[in-house]
Amino acid sequence: MTKKILVWLLVIFFVANISVVHAQQPGKIFRIGFLDGGTAAGTANLVRAFLQELSNLGWIEGKNFTIEYRFGENKGTAGHRSELAAELVRLKVDLIVVTGNQVSLAAKKATGSIPIVMVTVGDPVGDGLVASLARPGGNVTGLSSLDELNTKRLEILKDAVPKLSRVGLLKPSGVRGPRRQQNDLRNAAVALKLKLEEIETQVDAKGLESAFQTAKQKQAKAIMTISARSIFAERKRIVELAGKYRLPAIYFQKEFVDDGGLMSYGADYDDLFRKAAHYVDKILKGTKPADLPVQQATKFEFIINLKAAKQIGHTIPYELLARANQVIK
Repeated sequence: MTKKILVWLLVIFFVANISVVHAQQPGKIFRIGFLDGGTAAGTANLVRAFLQELSNLGWIEGKNFTIEYRFGENKGTAGHRSELAAELVRLKVDLIVVTGNQVSLAAKKATGSIPIVMVTVGDPVGDGLVASLARPGGNVTGLSSLDELNTKRLEILKDAVPKLSRVGLLKPSGVRGPRRQQNDLRNAAVALKLKLEEIETQVDAKGLESAFQTAKQKQAKAIMTISARSIFAERKRIVELAGKYRLPAIYFQKEFVDDGGLMSYGADYDDLFRKAAHYVDKILKGTKPADLPVQQATKFEFIINLKAAKQIGHTIPYELLARANQVIK
């Protein structure tokens, strides 16, 4: 009897020690890839919102996850995007967060197995990223920012500039898409009886300066841009040029107005990046991307900056001011 008790004690002691060893072993440190077509500086605020929400969900950088950042630096070529996506795949990251249509397509082409969480993609179904919003299928899911908001921006711009007849549309050169944005804007311009002057530009200091000069030469009386990560990354320069050339402009994110722009109307991108953190949380805990429906933006903001209006000598109609969520005086 004594021997049996001794054996059981030894077994219990052995099992207890194994449990302690396992308890002391650190958990897996997940590696997240982050791929953006713009610049690190231009995306910093959105990355901050993403990381803050991950922290709220219990994820601590360096303790249970690390991030491999890759930025396109506005080069805008398909080859460069594919190269960056391939780098993350070679690193065997556990998940890739991507921003914008073109970068998302590059990531999907690079891997059919690593989960991909997309953010700020206008038309994920039309671009072939997912089978449907409700049932994405495959390895891609995430957030859609709605391309059709461009039409609304053009309407607002016409309301903001009485007798507006000609609008300059800045779009990055060397980028095939986003086709739907351009087609929607062309159709909207016809309906609004506006002439849309499409101006391709390299998204750098020289290219943007030239684009604004072209807009003035074409007698555009207002400016808007295609919604693109490269445009967002150079928002400060674009806002400065709009002021320099005294052209009323509407932008697709509030950050343009934060940097001195006249107006913005669009999805709350901070909110989209915070929601992206929840996708990452679920996937790293075992949920398959195919089982997570794509969410469309639900929070929108219309902001007007009267300081910018004064700078270019433009008066915003009172009726439009009354519709804004925020007016900066």
